[in-house]
Order: sequence, then C-alpha cells, then structure tokens
Amino acid sequence: MDKLDSILSGLKDFLSFRLWDTETVHLTIGTFLTIILAIIIVTYLLRLIHKLVTVKLPEEDKNKFESIFGFLKYLSYILAVVIILSSSGVNLTVLLTASAALFVGLGFALQYLFQDIISGILIILDQSLHVGDIIEVDSKVGRVFEIRLRTTRALTRDDKVIVIPNHKFLTDSIYNYTQNHNTTRESIKIGVAYGSDVNLVTTLLMQVAEEHRSVLKNPKPFVLFDDFGDSALLFSLNYFITDSFSDPRTKSDMRYMIDAKFRESNISIPFPQRDVHMYQK
Repeated sequence: MDKLDSILSGLKDFLSFRLWDTETVHLTIGTFLTIILAIIIVTYLLRLIHKLVTVKLPEEDKNKFESIFGFLKYLSYILAVVIILSSSGVNLTVLLTASAALFVGLGFALQYLFQDIISGILIILDQSLHVGDIIEVDSKVGRVFEIRLRTTRALTRDDKVIVIPNHKFLTDSIYNYTQNHNTTRESIKIGVAYGSDVNLVTTLLMQVAEEHRSVLKNPKPFVLFDDFGDSALLFSLNYFITDSFSDPRTKSDMRYMIDAKFRESNISIPFPQRDVHMYQK
C-alpha cells in the first residue's frame, strides 16, 4: 500500500511539474498531456462524425466535405486547447480581450460565408438539388452542373454561367423543374380573330402538338379556350416534354407550324385594334 501511495505521489508530482511558469501562465506536464489526449479524442470523434454523415452520399459529394471537416478539425483543436488551459488555471483574459475586436470584425466578414456553407451542407445531405436539375432563379433558367459547399453553378440557356450563393436555396423561392421527374408541362398562348371556327382552331393546335417530335404522346397534349380578349379569342396549347431546358426552341418550332397551318385554313391572328369615333359639334 505504501508502495502504491509512493507511485501515485510520484506520478502526481510528475504531472504537476511546471514546464512554463509565469505570472499568468502555469503550464504543467499534466496539462500538456491532457491537451494531446484531447486532440486525439477530437480527431477520432470527427472521423466518426464524418463517416456517419457521408456514409450514404455519392463519392462526389463525400469529397465536398473534406474542406469543411478540415476546418472543423482545426477549430475543434483550438477550442479544446482553450478549454483545457482555462480549466487548468491559465489566465486567458488578456489574450481574449486583445482578440475581441478581431473576432467581432471576423464574425461580420464570415457571416454570409458560413451561411452559404451551412446551406450547402443541408443541400448535399437532404439531396434536394442534383447535378443536371433545371432551376429558375431571378427569372433565369439554368442547368446545374456543379454543387459546391458555398455556391452552386448553373449553365443558362444562352451558355452563360450563373453562380448562386447556396443560402438563396433556403431563403428565396427557387423553381426546380426536375425535382420530381424530368417531365414538365409547357404552354403556348395564341389569339385568333373573333368569328374564327374555334373547333377548327383546337384541331389545328392539337395537330401541331402531335406532329412535333419533342412533345410527349403521354401525357397527352390539350387545348384550353382561355378567354374572350379585347381583340382576340384566347387559346393555350398545353403539352409535355422531357427537356424543359431547350423549351424555347421547341416553342419557336411550334409557332412556325401554327402560323403555317392557320394561313392554310384562313385563320387570322389579330393585332390590337381600337375604333376611333369622330364627333362634330
């Protein structure tokens, strides 16, 4: 028993040996070993968290977490060291006071950066956005070709790259044309002159939809008689396609076909007209 007490006393003296001793800092061997142990524990915990988070993700998405986990690793090391030093009696007030202004400025500067990164993590984890999705943001339609932790990049219909901060996907209303499936419903608005045969108009519009190679046979296209306009009878041709990204070209082709069929059948597409009545006093 005396031998065990002697060993414990010697171990306590060894751990209490001061490697650095000043008025504000008292660093012992025990504190130093505790810091090393904490770093080892934090490293293995982060590896476990990384594995749990990325186990069901595609390999491409797993690689996107490397940088964020590297940042979290060093941040965790710093926090662990600060907590251990503080609990060991090291006075960190001077250091924290001197760094307060820096931390405040850094916090404001990194506010949107962390907001984008957190949004990017959520997008990757819940798989709400995928490469190849067709989205509409700020009235611009684009095909997503890259999802990063901070930004998402999409190619617009005029071959321009739009860079979208990831926080927009959480704070703004963004249309995802292909969230559920690739099939989308599109429409073309047409006005014909009053007195036109509305049944013939419907037949011709259906022929255009059925003859175009990009329009799906199922679900079947359909025509709606929308309204009686000021200068025209208003119709809409509704159809389904699997490539909404190239829809403007499809609509252009169909308008050419509609114009040709209307000309053959003597159906006119009117322009706005106003009757002016002159009164003499």
